Amino acid sequence: MEYRKIFDTIPEQFDRYRPRYSKELFGSLIDYAGLGPGKKVLELGPGTGQATEPVLDTGCDYHAIELGEHLYAKMQEKFGDRANFHIVNDDFITHDFGAETFDMIYSAATIQWIPENIAFFKTFGLLNPGGTLAMILIDGDYKSPNEALYNDIQKVYDEYFKPETFYKDMRGPFDYTHATDYGYASLEKRDFYGKRAFTADEYVAFCGTHCDHIVIPEPCKTKFFEGLREAVLAHGNRIVFRDTYTLYLAKKR
Repeated sequence: MEYRKIFDTIPEQFDRYRPRYSKELFGSLIDYAGLGPGKKVLELGPGTGQATEPVLDTGCDYHAIELGEHLYAKMQEKFGDRANFHIVNDDFITHDFGAETFDMIYSAATIQWIPENIAFFKTFGLLNPGGTLAMILIDGDYKSPNEALYNDIQKVYDEYFKPETFYKDMRGPFDYTHATDYGYASLEKRDFYGKRAFTADEYVAFCGTHCDHIVIPEPCKTKFFEGLREAVLAHGNRIVFRDTYTLYLAKKR
């Protein structure tokens, strides 16, 4: 299976356990891009809509392109009755947008799956003058809230985390800050903060949505997830993440 489509094998689990992003981040993005009726937006690889609704709710002309057929179907199920919602099931790399252009193109932890030169050149060409490229990513810190639990989890990783391919090797090199190398101006980084807490079972389900965790071969896969569950149970059946949501903003000259 193509690594970019691994997430498509778990649409329901992906929808339930993948993190959402902060309201403050979306408020900042919407204000920066001036979103509202009359603005045309494209979301790259929305998955099951973790970053969709706040943008859709502005009344903009929302479009999305999703590679996975099951994730596409989930998006249709969730948002298909919205008059301003439009989605195609195709590969952004090869899709022909014709004469379409957009006022904003955005990605929540998706654009890095596209080769850097294609991602930046193609989005640049699809944006109207003055249009916005927005790239969102999340960093979850679970060491600071409980270092002892973190250390026990690392022992499980050391023993059983043996995926066929690691995440960094699945997607290739990508640097968000390189946008200005491809014609974008005024690249800006904004950070926002939040917190998540999981029970042992919820944490295992969440970890099961990571691409390189999904492809761990047996028998290591079962032992790995059992080890994670036991570690969290041993620390009060609770694991806390301190999240940093990063928003990169760039303008087309």
